[in-house]
Amino acid sequence: MQLEVHTSIAEIDAVQWNAMLESNNPFMRHEFLLGLEATGCVSPDAGWQPSHLAVYQDTSQTRLLGAMPLYVKSHSYGEYIFDWAWADAFHRNGLHYYPKLSNAVPFTPATGERFLTASGSNPVEIADTMIKHALSLAEAAQMSSFHCLFCDPSQLDSYKNQRLLARHSTQFHWQNRDYTSFDHFLDQLSSKKRKNIRRERRRVSEAGIQYRWVTQADLTPRAADQMFDFYLRTVHCYGAQSYLNRDFFHYLVDNFSHQTLILLAQHEDQVVAGGLYFKSDDTLFGRYWGTTHDLHSVHFETCYYQAIDWCIQHGYARFEAGAQGEHKLARGLEPVTTYSAHWLRDPRFYDAVDEFLNEEQHHIQEYQTMLSQHSPFKATRK
Repeated sequence: MQLEVHTSIAEIDAVQWNAMLESNNPFMRHEFLLGLEATGCVSPDAGWQPSHLAVYQDTSQTRLLGAMPLYVKSHSYGEYIFDWAWADAFHRNGLHYYPKLSNAVPFTPATGERFLTASGSNPVEIADTMIKHALSLAEAAQMSSFHCLFCDPSQLDSYKNQRLLARHSTQFHWQNRDYTSFDHFLDQLSSKKRKNIRRERRRVSEAGIQYRWVTQADLTPRAADQMFDFYLRTVHCYGAQSYLNRDFFHYLVDNFSHQTLILLAQHEDQVVAGGLYFKSDDTLFGRYWGTTHDLHSVHFETCYYQAIDWCIQHGYARFEAGAQGEHKLARGLEPVTTYSAHWLRDPRFYDAVDEFLNEEQHHIQEYQTMLSQHSPFKATRK
């Protein structure tokens, strides 16, 4: 086998990369990761130095056996697994936390494969080889740490076998229990939650707001501009950092329309809200939204109800609405555990983080138990 570190995903064959995907997860596709680099959202200047790991059959580098998206990070922005306290602890002890090495999809808190292996290869051997090599890269460059973010649960043991520490987090996802309509879904909720959702949807409808999904050939540069403006408005409203640029939204329209959806809300002759979504074969992912007007319940309709309705109509199993948000529970989304894995080069900090994560996991279990006691579903309420 031949291992190679590539400073751009463009150096890795796209067809072979995508052929290794098991789930058709949009964010791990070569086109998506390439778009982040090609539009400058991901770059050394942005604090994301691509250092993608590829395993080839031999030195000719013609057959790809495995791959792992890697980035040398100079900060912790855009990760959604928060390690600022760890960085602060390093700083207080006169140590540098950055650079660090991250195995992740930039700006994307969505679970998925974090390493890929080719059909016909030995997946366990390839995975072990890549993780060991990533650790060696971090060690050789004297980086503080190596992190795998939002990894698929089926891959977590591969990281734990190389002494990475597992970390649990909570998100809220909607599960399709063979619903035949939105009303069928509502029928499974408690009376109070059901009435609240119907009231919120009615307010939007009575305001004269109409929704349409923009997909495939209808994804035009104008739609990209509209969605980017909504995204930017939300970023500025919350005083957050804009990780993406207008060029990336145009890139999605031009190069990734088969897995990109834009939801637009229209009031009279004006588009007043929008949501950016992506899809795999069985999951819809909500990523960004925005609005030009402070209209009652438009947030819930744009970010949750239209997406749930779409999943029911298209037979999709799951809807992931992004990071955080206890308010999602009342809208029929349920708490699920997401996973990351972490290694710290300094044994003192490795042990301290291990202790911290064990305690944190206990609190997360208690938190999810508390959430389950407030489930909106009739059959599961306690």
